[in-house]
Amino acid sequence: MPEPVSATVVETLPQAIGGRRRWPRWLVLAALLAAYPVALLGYVYWHSLGSGLPGPRHGPQDAYRHALASAVLAYTISPRAVHWVTKVMEFSDHSSSQMDRHNNAIGAAIGGRAASFAEIRPQVEARVRAGQVNARDPQQVTWMPPQTWRQWPI
Repeated sequence: MPEPVSATVVETLPQAIGGRRRWPRWLVLAALLAAYPVALLGYVYWHSLGSGLPGPRHGPQDAYRHALASAVLAYTISPRAVHWVTKVMEFSDHSSSQMDRHNNAIGAAIGGRAASFAEIRPQVEARVRAGQVNARDPQQVTWMPPQTWRQWPI
């Protein structure tokens, strides 16, 4: 006949089991929250680096990267999320931050109106190809003059 289990062990067993169950849920949630930005940035950098566009910093490739990231974020979460991220990431009044905010807004509009994920990248590419240096039109992608472009690393 098995030995009787003490009352203390029986009382603490549900807490121990519940504690072990909660930890993996938090771990899974943290992994999912971390996976989204990693996937977003991976997608955006893969396409921007393979775009053939010049100017990885302050040029057309930079504009493409910002517009594409904002479009994907707006489509998958919301255009409001682009607004929040832009406020955090592009807080200075430097001309490159102004350019980034401008292109983020264009990307957010594209992602907010997209009917499918597949139409996002072609629309962003078309807008970048129609862009220009120091564009003032809020519908036109912009970048800085070629003499200000920088190569990687940042």
